[in-house]
Amino acid sequence: MGKIESMIKAEIQRLARREIRSTFRPLKREVRSMRLKLSGLMKGFGTLNRITKEQAQRAKEQFKLEASPEEIKVARFSPARIRALRIKKGLSQKELGMLVGVSLGTIVLWEKGKLTPKAERKGSLVALRKVGKREIQRVLAEKKAEEPKKEKAKAKPTRKAIRSRKAPRAKRARR
Repeated sequence: MGKIESMIKAEIQRLARREIRSTFRPLKREVRSMRLKLSGLMKGFGTLNRITKEQAQRAKEQFKLEASPEEIKVARFSPARIRALRIKKGLSQKELGMLVGVSLGTIVLWEKGKLTPKAERKGSLVALRKVGKREIQRVLAEKKAEEPKKEKAKAKPTRKAIRSRKAPRAKRARR
């Protein structure tokens, strides 16, 4: 009896393994194909990521408003010359401020002669002389596209402003 029992047990195990293999073989194939697809996507993503970083790096390197220390020492900037440079490049005061990295008020004060540009800003102005109008417009377009992303915090309304929005109160008559 022991021999028949062991034969039946072995046959059941063989059939069970066969059934498991037939069930899992298509699943293994599917998992393998998914892994291959995932691997391809990861490689593509890595390549795109690298290319994006390289392009961003090139864009930053291409447009740096820097000049050599000798050029900065030699450069003479009067209010009239700053204004002439701005007009020659077709820039508004705000746009010049964006390129050089200062505020509109600073540009106004430079052009009025109340302030003079510091060395690093002088370097930017000297370098700006060498850049063409098209390049300047391209960089400005990029900077303006980045600007709306930065949301400015809205100031809270003052009590006075809130009161002025409300309906006027009726004044009491004095006796």
